[in-house]
Amino acid sequence: MRNRKNKSSFGVLLIMLLVVGAGLYVYFSSMFERNAPVVSLQNNGYWNLRKPLKLTLNDDSGIKSYKVIARTTSGDTELLYNQLLVPQKSINLELKAPRGSYAIKDKNMQIIVQAQDISKWNFLKGNIAQKSYKLIIDKKRPQVNIVNNSYKISRGGAALVIFNAEDEHLNDLYIESNHNKHFKAEPFYKKGYYIALIAWPVEDETFRATVVATDDAGNVTKSYVPLYLKNRKYKLSNITLSDKFLKGKIAQLAEVFNETQGVDTPLEQFKIINEDVREKNEKLIQKITSVVPQKMLENFTMKRMYPLKDAQVVAHFGDHRKYYYHGKFISQAYHLGIDMASHAMAPIKTQNGGTVAFADDNGLYGNNLIISHGLGLYTLYGHCSSFDVSVGDKVHPREKIANTGKTGYAMGDHLHFGTLVQGIEVRPQEWMDKQWIKLNIDDIIKSAKKIIAGK
Repeated sequence: MRNRKNKSSFGVLLIMLLVVGAGLYVYFSSMFERNAPVVSLQNNGYWNLRKPLKLTLNDDSGIKSYKVIARTTSGDTELLYNQLLVPQKSINLELKAPRGSYAIKDKNMQIIVQAQDISKWNFLKGNIAQKSYKLIIDKKRPQVNIVNNSYKISRGGAALVIFNAEDEHLNDLYIESNHNKHFKAEPFYKKGYYIALIAWPVEDETFRATVVATDDAGNVTKSYVPLYLKNRKYKLSNITLSDKFLKGKIAQLAEVFNETQGVDTPLEQFKIINEDVREKNEKLIQKITSVVPQKMLENFTMKRMYPLKDAQVVAHFGDHRKYYYHGKFISQAYHLGIDMASHAMAPIKTQNGGTVAFADDNGLYGNNLIISHGLGLYTLYGHCSSFDVSVGDKVHPREKIANTGKTGYAMGDHLHFGTLVQGIEVRPQEWMDKQWIKLNIDDIIKSAKKIIAGK
């Protein structure tokens, strides 16, 4: 009797162990994986029906089938369907618009994605994922019209562009040059209108400007800015480096800059200072002067610039300097400003109001002052001996802002004066010319306002 009970208990225990073992096997076995496929559709809530959407399916055990449906008021349209002979753990797909998509008048579409894996879970049916995406259908490109612009632009110079851009879902707006520089536009005068200063870098042989407008659905409109190009020539200077200069000014600068610490050869010091230190200094200037306000601009006026009274110009903008030592080429650089000399520690004044964007040491530029005048236009003052203003200060026309000096890479007391448009150095001579300002800035704005007001 006792043996029968023992055998019966043992049998029950064995069955329980088998059941538990089977349960643990099912629970931990990859064949019974319980995670549904992960569905991911790359979208921002809009679709122009031209550019395919990127769809990704992922699953730990492997996907054996998927189906994609587009749902509109007209009904369901199957975009994709596949039963895989060989299951895949990761699948990348492109969703193309259904046939006759341009006849679709719906402003909304629902994309439904279903995916099933090869898991034995769910009574051998596997895991099923279904995800739905609601998209706004936008097939219309933004509308762009040039209202007015400067007649011409010179190599190394600037120009003004005013245009109209409209779209229900406008996303990005800029003026692109042929060298992939994006100039930001500022809202102007009336909703839907924009204004921008653009610049032709002195280092570039050609120039082309195009207004580019994109919307949330990825529709793009491009409108060419009709500018007459004046390919101005600039001076090429071949400069021989003297031992006196290398052992004097360069040796002094080499003691200051981190980039030249541990470098003892004068020529190596010069090359590092002229290239690496200069690049670092100019990148800082570009960063500071690339900021463009995005508030509505009613007007923009500039008076003729001449920061140093009774000064003589001792070095010109755009001078391409090539340096040689004993006939061997060593390095090169562009002089991106004009050097003006008067008397030691002469007062520097600005003819236009603005906000101080930078007032600090900047390597080769020494004590460097930068003032923002709006619309992405900046003036730069280098080698100053002292400042009268600080960052954030509002400056007024004819206000004294600094004194000339010989800080940084300067052989004598002078002012390095520069003008910049959205991070690009441009010819200060244009902004020092009353007639140029009238023809290229004042008249363009005045004429554009009349056109806009008449609409």
